[in-house]
Amino acid sequence: MAMRAIRGAITLDQDEREHLYSRTKELVTGIMEANSLSTDDVVSVIFTCTPDIVSDFPAAAARELGFGAVPLMCAQEMAVPGALPLVVRVMMHAELDTPRDQIQHIYLRGAAQLRRDLAQ
Repeated sequence: MAMRAIRGAITLDQDEREHLYSRTKELVTGIMEANSLSTDDVVSVIFTCTPDIVSDFPAAAARELGFGAVPLMCAQEMAVPGALPLVVRVMMHAELDTPRDQIQHIYLRGAAQLRRDLAQ
């Protein structure tokens, strides 16, 4: 098995706790399903949010999906002028046999414009 990093992002419509949780769960579940992962395969997860998201931590939503034993970290994305607002990004590290070029990176909703080459 190899350690792989899986990227993804999703946009929010508003900075509200339950909405953040819902969208974070949508993103994490999408990554897990697309790459046939279980939480036992996941080594760690780093979430970032744009500076306009302050209602809660995306990691708290992941814990509700069963990631309680997985190391999770949240950080603030750089405040680049003109950047897409209300974005949650993720980098998930997992152990899997999938070759690097076959990893399914997931960019949902408005975040699809961040990586048009990878968007679902």
